[in-house]
Amino acid sequence: QVQLVESGGGLVEPGGSLRLSCAGSGSIVSINRMGWYRQAPGKQHELVADMPSAGRTVYHEDVKGRFTISRDNAKNTVYLQMNSLRPEDTAVYYCNADIVAVGSSYEYLYWGEGTQVTVSS
Repeated sequence: QVQLVESGGGLVEPGGSLRLSCAGSGSIVSINRMGWYRQAPGKQHELVADMPSAGRTVYHEDVKGRFTISRDNAKNTVYLQMNSLRPEDTAVYYCNADIVAVGSSYEYLYWGEGTQVTVSS
């Protein structure tokens, strides 16, 4: 079964940094787009960064210049480097990806279960 698993979340002080990882596993044929989303308490789910296999990467305006998305296709992994973290960045961060699984002829959107990021003194 195809899965996406996030790691790297935790507690960090304002101004600090974290690097999130999301690794795909299972019977994967190919991965196209990969991205990061987040949801803070009382707020709507929102895009953080999105990275297609080719073309332009998209960032939420609030994180542009502070966060960087990257990927290692050989490892089926997407990363989110988060610098200059602010309390308002506190949220559960989810990765997702458009993946073709073994035995399928179409891309399906898979989601990870999330990793908590807390920015506080």
